[in-house]
Parts: sequence; C-alpha cells; structure tokens
Amino acid sequence: MLTTFKAVTKKLPEGLQVECNSRGFKIIADEPKDLGGTDKAMNPVEIVLCALGACQSIVASAFAQAHNFTFEEFHVELEGDLDPDGFMGLADVRTGFQEIRFTMHFKTNESQEKAEAFAAFIEKTCPVGDCLANGVKLVQSGVVRY
Repeated sequence: MLTTFKAVTKKLPEGLQVECNSRGFKIIADEPKDLGGTDKAMNPVEIVLCALGACQSIVASAFAQAHNFTFEEFHVELEGDLDPDGFMGLADVRTGFQEIRFTMHFKTNESQEKAEAFAAFIEKTCPVGDCLANGVKLVQSGVVRY
C-alpha cells in the first residue's frame, strides 16, 4: 500500500530564500552568495545530502536491534559533485549531482565485517538512497495562476 507524503514550498521575499513545509515542520533553504543567495541557510542540494544521511541514520537506528548490531554512535559524512555552471545557465552541463559519496561511521565493538554488512543493509533499505540511485518519476501536475 502506498503512502503519500506531501510538502509545500514558498518563495520568501529576501533573496533566494524558500520556506519548506511538511506536516507542520519547517526548514528554510537559500543559496550561497556566489550563487545569488543570501547564504542564510543550506541550499537544496545540501539538503539532499542531509536527507540521504538522515535517512541512513534512521535506518541504522530502526533496524540495528533486528540485525543484532549494536553501536554507541553513528554519523555519515557526505559530499556530492555538481557543476554550478549548469544551474547558472553558463554551460550545457547536467544541473544536478554527478556523484554523491558517503562514509558511514559506527562507534561499535562489532567486527569490521559485521559493520560492512549492516552498512550494505542500510544502503539497500534507505528510501532516499533508492530515489537517488534509481531515479524517481517527476510529474508536473499543473500550473495554477492566482
């Protein structure tokens, strides 16, 4: 059975700032000054990196016990490469990430092999990772003037 998640984004008056809302929670997005923003918040591609790391962290915590895997701490370092010239219209290159790299860090007494197996499970199970690795169909449902 499918579950539908919803979000609404609204352009704010200052610079390129955008308010993002879902289920009553809010985050602000912006762009660095060199990309035309006010540099008061993460930009959307940084939020994508955070979404991937957050999803991996949630999967790790939610499934550790079922996999008989214990850890004291967990964090993910992420980085992605993109060419801003595509976004800025300065070159005919892909506007999105060309590659995202991540390293999972476990503070654990488990073996390296067991940590690597659990990391593979996290990667396979993470919905955000699945969206990024396999793509997702984007459907514009319409344009509304008001």
